[in-house]
Amino acid sequence: MLDTQILGQVALSYSSFIDAQRNVTATRLTVFALRPDSQPDAAQLLHAVGGVWPAKGGRVSLNVLSESLLRDLLQAEPTPNVMLEVPAFMIEDPDNAQAIRTLHAKGNTLLVKGRPVHELPRELLPCFRYSIVDLAHDRRLGEATGRPASAPPRQIETVQSGVRSLADMEACFARGVAAVLGWPIDDPVVPKAGGKAGLSADVQGIVDLMRKVDAEESIEKIEVVLKRDPSLAFRLMRYINSPAFGLRVEISSFRHAVMMLGYKRLKRWLALLLTSAGQEPNHRPLLFCSLRRGLLMEELIGGTGDEEMKGEAFICGVFSLLDRMFGVPLQELLANLPVPDRVRQALLEQTGILHPVLELVKAIESESLFDIRSAAEGLLLSLSEVNRAQLRALAAAGEIG
Repeated sequence: MLDTQILGQVALSYSSFIDAQRNVTATRLTVFALRPDSQPDAAQLLHAVGGVWPAKGGRVSLNVLSESLLRDLLQAEPTPNVMLEVPAFMIEDPDNAQAIRTLHAKGNTLLVKGRPVHELPRELLPCFRYSIVDLAHDRRLGEATGRPASAPPRQIETVQSGVRSLADMEACFARGVAAVLGWPIDDPVVPKAGGKAGLSADVQGIVDLMRKVDAEESIEKIEVVLKRDPSLAFRLMRYINSPAFGLRVEISSFRHAVMMLGYKRLKRWLALLLTSAGQEPNHRPLLFCSLRRGLLMEELIGGTGDEEMKGEAFICGVFSLLDRMFGVPLQELLANLPVPDRVRQALLEQTGILHPVLELVKAIESESLFDIRSAAEGLLLSLSEVNRAQLRALAAAGEIG
């Protein structure tokens, strides 16, 4: 995906664009230059991005924290699904005007980033679809004080960045923003109203099947469970026949599906299915995040662990947000689930071999270069290895959906 040279020159981080319907519509890829005197190659970066988000694939917004690299990208030819975030000070620079017009004409979505010091060139404003406004600096929160003349006109829709909780997300959409940018996962776990928190019948069916698979019961017994739960059976068949599974023949029976998956992969699928069961709209970003956590943890384990440990790393990442999804403390949830010891240690005790891997994933989500470097060093991983793992995980997530 990425050339070795640029892998040693940048660090990557990712987050999500969430629209008012609570759907994740694009991924933000933040690119840090590790040294101010380095010259990362724009073509290499676009080649890497194209491997994860091909021209006819999903959308990605490049948040490039290197002025020289971003200037090169403005002069390059990214595919139309690649969005570019352009700091206000670069829009004010006349040397970038023609490149901005050219990208807009080719269909690339451009976003204003940062607060402009001066009024932006009016002839360039139609080239920009969105203005990224950090939640902590949103002038509209104090609109009674008046709106600075330098602020972009309102025909440029607002994307609110720095959103870390569902409450913040709800407030942003109430103010009419087009999308929020971030991970709304920092809410405290609050049990659902209406009495004792518990799992729905749909979720309980998945848990029961997980127990049978963990005990490696016969295919006949597993097939009986699937036949009794049409919804669960449908989702299994849809998954195993999806491009993500990579089979060249169509699977048409439950028995054949279970035989093709095997117990390890069936356990992995059930873990993912559990996170998506009975989802409220507000929880869609949590599902998006948990899948990527699982895939990235699996990639980061890589050659340091066997297939069993890689599978446990995936489950650890996927289950790391279960408490926020169900409003039930993890201690209580995991008491009812057949979860490997290493997963329990990481999620409940913050110890064990998987815990520092989860901490690295959280650092990547936080878009903090210092924390990414520190966590990677603790695992004896180079940033080039971390970058490769991220791109492989994001590509795999795109195939699953």
